[in-house]
Amino acid sequence: MPVTSGFISATSIIIIVSQLQGLLGLKFKAHNIVDNLKKICQNFHNIRIPDFTLGLCSIAFLLIFRKLKEIDCSCGKDNDRPKKNGTAAFLKKFSWFLSISRNALVIVITSTIAFYLEKTGSSPFILSGKIESGLPKLSVPPFSSQVGNQTYTFLDMCSHYGTGLIVLPLVSVLANVAIAKAFANGSSVNATQEMLTLGLCNILGSFVSSMPAAGAFTRSAVISASGVRTPMAGIYVGTMTLLALSFLTPYFYYIPRSTLAAVLISAVIFIIDLKIIKLLWKGCKRDAFAAIVTFLVSVICGVELGLLVGALFNLIFFIRPGARPQIKVIQCKTELGNKYVVLKPDTSLLYPAANYFCNKVMEIVCKYDGNNVPFIIDCERIHNIDYTAIKGIELISSNINAEEKKLWFLNVNLETFDIIQAFADSKYFYFIDKEDEISAIFQGICYTTAFRKYDRTYSIYMC
Repeated sequence: MPVTSGFISATSIIIIVSQLQGLLGLKFKAHNIVDNLKKICQNFHNIRIPDFTLGLCSIAFLLIFRKLKEIDCSCGKDNDRPKKNGTAAFLKKFSWFLSISRNALVIVITSTIAFYLEKTGSSPFILSGKIESGLPKLSVPPFSSQVGNQTYTFLDMCSHYGTGLIVLPLVSVLANVAIAKAFANGSSVNATQEMLTLGLCNILGSFVSSMPAAGAFTRSAVISASGVRTPMAGIYVGTMTLLALSFLTPYFYYIPRSTLAAVLISAVIFIIDLKIIKLLWKGCKRDAFAAIVTFLVSVICGVELGLLVGALFNLIFFIRPGARPQIKVIQCKTELGNKYVVLKPDTSLLYPAANYFCNKVMEIVCKYDGNNVPFIIDCERIHNIDYTAIKGIELISSNINAEEKKLWFLNVNLETFDIIQAFADSKYFYFIDKEDEISAIFQGICYTTAFRKYDRTYSIYMC
């Protein structure tokens, strides 16, 4: 969630900045947000007042109509004024309809104005221009390509793309999941379903010469701002897009670019959520750091890299507790006053933690070296252990045994015991069933064999 929040806020800001040139009536190519702002400053004297005015008016129109559905149209109590309440219900529905139709309304109104001005010989606005009509032909995707006089086979093309074959699908899936979570309104998101759907869409898209596709943040924001609530909207939008490409493209010519910029800005401006950084900082600085890094990298270097870096940070934070277990050191005494030291790791011991754990245990053993006390590892929280960790513990135990001491193990569960029994050398592992038996270590009556028979029925060690 922190990475998603940083990604969403960064994407929203990037979209807003990228649309400023359309809002201001400027034309230039920019590679990132910094380049965009730099070129806006350089072309400040070229700002077109008509486009800027139309853009501001469009934003004002969209923001006002966004609030229409929140207006209370009630006219008193139901028992007193039933007719007026019927009118209020109609007004409520009508204002709701106007509110969710605001994007279409502003496009139609401004396009009509632009069309009228164009026909009268005046053209104060930069228009979208001519758009090719029709649909691409259905054909099998090409497995070779001709560039100049050279022919590239399928393997040549794969070699040319290199790591892009892995990075592009990965970023697409991460972006899809992030966008889905942004507009899920608290509902759960099935990442597997998103991945399968994205893959299927791209496979089918290849038969109509489609570019690799993923979820579009701007389109999702516009759809959400229009009041869409179910996936059924995808069928409606797809049908309308196909019909528009077939029959309405000549009319797209008259849509002012500043109006399109206003629609996008008005849709994404409410998705920016920087307040969550403050909330995360109070609750969990690790999550806040992940959100900040994702946000900054996305804004400066691009959302693709930002999302990957954010996911990597989250992965590091996820792995770190398992790779750096905390070891609680407890100095104890038996009823007879014999001292011993209990080492209590807070997680399972697997390969990433093996070397760190062994070094820490040796440091603790060396610290108490002159006290001639036994060491007991409390395995209450060790639910799993692997071969590497077992061999590391064997090394520690052999060093301790060389000094005529022993390393004991307490509260070992069945699964962990079975793994140790399979991999370990029995002379290095000594087990205690319960804390009451610790005093037996000092009396010399405890078993010196490592592996005792385990009664699986009663889940206790048999002495």
